[in-house]
Amino acid sequence: MKRALAAVALAAALALPASASARVVELGAGSTQPAKSNCPGNPCRAVYQVTGYQGRSANLKNPFFIRRDGWLVAFTITLPELADNQIESFNARFGGEPQVRLSTVKHGTTRKTRLNHRLLRQSEVFDVEDYLGSSPTFVLQKPLRVRRGNIVAITIPTWLPSLAADLPAGNWWRSSREKGECGSDDALAPPSTMEELREIVRWGCTYKGARLLYTATYVPDPRPTKTDEE
Repeated sequence: MKRALAAVALAAALALPASASARVVELGAGSTQPAKSNCPGNPCRAVYQVTGYQGRSANLKNPFFIRRDGWLVAFTITLPELADNQIESFNARFGGEPQVRLSTVKHGTTRKTRLNHRLLRQSEVFDVEDYLGSSPTFVLQKPLRVRRGNIVAITIPTWLPSLAADLPAGNWWRSSREKGECGSDDALAPPSTMEELREIVRWGCTYKGARLLYTATYVPDPRPTKTDEE
């Protein structure tokens, strides 16, 4: 089900359990360095059949790392315009129209396990072809619970043109692809989409000088103002 977000604060209030007034945070927003897709220019690049998250966006380090328990209620993606022949080519190559869903993952905490990522939760799948050339915000049918240490990622079952490339090295994103199978303009990477909850995959590909163009609307739990001792 696709629904545009008219007012994030109102949507959060309707979607979340009753509690003290909530603070709304847009994870991934606020980079000092602009980034946009090259589409419909050439080359027009898309992300395909993968789960990934932005690890750094210029001044924003770990922009999708959760530091306090809370809820994800919506997400926004920036979609460039594409020429009809580009859409047809991507659809044929990657199994259908562009799609995306929000995911949460957690990686290991030791040097040996830090690249191991467990899939924790996922939203429903959103079809986005009707929104090319805009930045739609999608409200989740069911808010996703997040805990401290979780990371907010996106999963692309088919393809998604929400990608900026050729950026300075202070921008990079990490993917669920195995080491040595990261893909290139000349050789496609095999599908590596994570869709089985609790699945653990070793993420072996980091793409430097690039940015996934998404943000996530996060509502942290309110801090208690009273304790049992009072």
